[in-house]
Amino acid sequence: MMEYRRLGNTGLKASVIGMGCEGMSEENYQMCGKMFDAAEGLGINYFDLYASDPQLRRAIGKALRGRREKFIIQSHICSIWKNGQYLRTRKLDEVKAGFEEMMALLDVDCIDVGMIHYCDAMADWENIVNNGILDYARALKRQGRIRHIGLSSHNPLVAERAIVEGGIEVLMFSVNPCYDLQPAGEDVEELWNNSNYENQLTNMDPDRQRLYEICQRRGVGITVMKAFGGGDLLGSNQIAGVKLTVNQCIAYALSRPAVSVVLAGAHSVEQLKESVAYCEAGAEERDYAAALAAFPRVSWVGKCMYCSHCEPCPQFIDIASVTKFLHLAQAQGGIPETVREHYKALSRHAGDCVQCGACEGRCPFSVPIRDNMKQAKEVFGY
Repeated sequence: MMEYRRLGNTGLKASVIGMGCEGMSEENYQMCGKMFDAAEGLGINYFDLYASDPQLRRAIGKALRGRREKFIIQSHICSIWKNGQYLRTRKLDEVKAGFEEMMALLDVDCIDVGMIHYCDAMADWENIVNNGILDYARALKRQGRIRHIGLSSHNPLVAERAIVEGGIEVLMFSVNPCYDLQPAGEDVEELWNNSNYENQLTNMDPDRQRLYEICQRRGVGITVMKAFGGGDLLGSNQIAGVKLTVNQCIAYALSRPAVSVVLAGAHSVEQLKESVAYCEAGAEERDYAAALAAFPRVSWVGKCMYCSHCEPCPQFIDIASVTKFLHLAQAQGGIPETVREHYKALSRHAGDCVQCGACEGRCPFSVPIRDNMKQAKEVFGY
């Protein structure tokens, strides 16, 4: 059965597995209808449309006919079709014309998330602000033509700035255990450059961790792209040297703070079903901890990966959640209301810890869990 999560503060309730649009143009666009039929039956209610191909947009519009209310549309502003090919533009007249064409081809009055397309450079974000594109997105929201403003990015520093300065409500971001090791950069190609994984790496990049925590605190929902690393993490050419499963990649992404939806690229209904099977998978099939611990040349020592290997706790504490809320509070330098209320809602708290240490004996990453519980009790007061 499909699982659902709230998408940040948008009020939208989204399926944890969403659809990318990569394979929908196949079979002369006939795959599009098949995918939407399958999605409806599987409980998927979220999809991303970054592509600007007019034929694909028209095919999606046709597939949505009579069931628009069953799907949350995340579609991209600034992704246009020019001279027979896709183009990302920052020219406001082209952006406006491209949006109107998209709405006409989809045959909808409103899209749920208007995603400002592909911003990985600080100068590009400044362009978006100074060239009127952000203002245009805000105007579309006031008019009710888009419900929420989003941004897609691979750069945590740019994404953070856009969230803080631009009031971005939904972030489409690349999340997987390999990309999370890499420092922020403006060249997306570096994320899957094999040479960047040849030397010793230690833990998650702090800018990426901070981005996820900022999104959680501010109520910005994250929709995940590239959870499988373009397939590299699943196959023989995996960039980390360890083959992961679909379930492990999805579980990893969904365990990051603020993540609501994993957008699963699929070239067939069978591939889509393979991603949705995550919702029926047991804890052992979802477990990514052993695989991460086996990554060559990577040390995760001391870093909580929210994998829950430390459980079961004899005091029934949800250790991963307590630790996550502790990190959110520490990063803020105080306790945001949402974090306080989520912590309060836990059935057991850090103060219930009896310091038995059973959890630390199970942790694959040598996290000082007892110290974390002491800190959480001090921070939250119980």
